Amino acid sequence: MYKSENTLSLILPLGTGMIVSFASSYYLLGVMADPVAAATGTTTHQLFAALSGAFFIAACSSMVSGKWIDRRGGREVLVAAALMLAFALTLLALAQTAVMALTGVLALGFGMGVGFYAPANALLVSVYGAQARKPITAVSLMGACGGAIGWPLTLALVEWLGWRGACGVWALAHVLVCIPLYRFYLPRGVVAIAPNEVVTPVRWDRRMVQMALLFAGAWWVATACAAQLPRLMQALGLTPAGAAMAASAMALSALGMRVLALLAPSRASPLHTVRFATLLHPVGVLVAMAGGKAASVAVAIGQGAGNGLLSVASGVLPLHVFGKENYGQRQVAVLLPARFVQAIAPLSFGLALDRSAGFALGLTSAVCLVMFALTLGLEAKGRIASRIMAQDRA
Repeated sequence: MYKSENTLSLILPLGTGMIVSFASSYYLLGVMADPVAAATGTTTHQLFAALSGAFFIAACSSMVSGKWIDRRGGREVLVAAALMLAFALTLLALAQTAVMALTGVLALGFGMGVGFYAPANALLVSVYGAQARKPITAVSLMGACGGAIGWPLTLALVEWLGWRGACGVWALAHVLVCIPLYRFYLPRGVVAIAPNEVVTPVRWDRRMVQMALLFAGAWWVATACAAQLPRLMQALGLTPAGAAMAASAMALSALGMRVLALLAPSRASPLHTVRFATLLHPVGVLVAMAGGKAASVAVAIGQGAGNGLLSVASGVLPLHVFGKENYGQRQVAVLLPARFVQAIAPLSFGLALDRSAGFALGLTSAVCLVMFALTLGLEAKGRIASRIMAQDRA
């Protein structure tokens, strides 16, 4: 068990790895899709279709990563994910044809499916058990900087070295920065399941289904709004410059909420936080509809704030409800539907937005209200029993 003073020595390597991973995969094409398309004879639409395919591959590969995380430990899985992402980025940097470029983008999906928060959260739960909430929140806070840092840094690299050089730098960052940090600063042999231990399989029950549907809704709304936000804001009457400011407001509100989650008392219930988070997007929509064009940025702020809290909850809520047993497998399982939903979110929301901005926002608000309903009955069994005993004593 790590001592509290060593917490920072885990958070910084994990958080740095999340920044590099998100910046070099999830947010990569937002900056370099145009030059890649021009150089390889493909189109930006085909590249973003390949990115959707990468999300689908990530969902499929995550199906086998849960047991791997519990058996091998977060440290080893993170190293493997960094190697996968470095390989995909190298493949993309060397692409001379459309097929090679699309293959490189698709290959990012293997690293995204195995890596990102799942092994990092599992390692923290293995080390800190039920006290892992704060470290998970801190790593999530750093990971949220993947876009804020990644977009301008990738743009600067493209302007300085070209898009191939930028891919090469990100590949080297995985090999020369992330892997050494993982290998030298993360504890070796910290696993949730011993090699000869007989493991009770994760069984789906009502609460598992509720949680899976909850996060599927959250990821659909988050990915849809992130992909279509500039278009949505312009449909609400903002100029392109105003839409860019709204995007910044969404990112800042997400970061701000993660900071508040980090500073919140440890006794604060994650379930209450999730319920509050599900209502922030609908409230932002109501403010925008009531205030008109001048208040339309409230949609971006409400979505960013809600998503900031829900991103933390994806790591904390399974631990709160089910405990640390089979945490790696359980977290991967409850997020699996969300990964598949994420792949179709930009297209499905775009079709709704084609009809009207009001229809699209009504749809996202309805999903958020369903998510609120799905939080009912998710209280941990131990807490329910404690409450019943307290009532009996009274």
